Amino acid sequence: MRLEKASHKAIVYACMNFHYAKSIPVNVTGYSVFNDENKWCGVILYGSGANNNLANEFNLKQGEVIELVRMALNGKHSSTSKALSISLKLINKSVPLCKLIVSYADIDQNHLGIIYQATNFYYVGTSMENSTDSSWIIKGKRFHGRVISDLVKNKGGLNGLTRKEFLKKYFDINAHEYITKGKIKYIYPLDKSMIPLCKSLSKPYPKKQPAELPHMGEGEAIQLQGAFDSTVPLNKTLK
Repeated sequence: MRLEKASHKAIVYACMNFHYAKSIPVNVTGYSVFNDENKWCGVILYGSGANNNLANEFNLKQGEVIELVRMALNGKHSSTSKALSISLKLINKSVPLCKLIVSYADIDQNHLGIIYQATNFYYVGTSMENSTDSSWIIKGKRFHGRVISDLVKNKGGLNGLTRKEFLKKYFDINAHEYITKGKIKYIYPLDKSMIPLCKSLSKPYPKKQPAELPHMGEGEAIQLQGAFDSTVPLNKTLK
């Protein structure tokens, strides 16, 4: 297995085809994953994430903490944990000022973050329980906040309407914000000086496997069905 710097084309394709979110993060550092047969298996992406204050809670500066934002893989790789471990070494070289990696497992997708446990990330709790996450339910489907923003832009703006009023007027009278179950949070020290902090925040790994989640081996695709839709299917759905 080997990893190399991912092209924009590879990032777009993997995010839209191999990851449930069906959206493309911006300002990322990405690595393409190739298996032992030299077949491309998808990408692993790091970036600033959606939280502009990501570093504050760790008393670090902006740029010293980055987020693992996507593992968009097609299942043709032999080991997800090995691919992740290699990517951590590469990001350490690519972003030498970074001291800490943050990543999240999505409870709404029945994820526990088993891959993070297998690669010695520290579990530090959950966030965003029973809160909105900028996504909306429209005609029975959940759509990412970025997709909604594109819809607003394409219509020429809100024009005095709230986002809820806008969506009800143009797309679905029953449109409503999605309430998330939350995210399981993991951290990984790239700098040895962060290990004491990680240990002080660490909690026992969550172990209960949700009954509705099928077993996913390391060689299987890192994706689940029935999640966010992309802009294209949204427009088709809401014509």
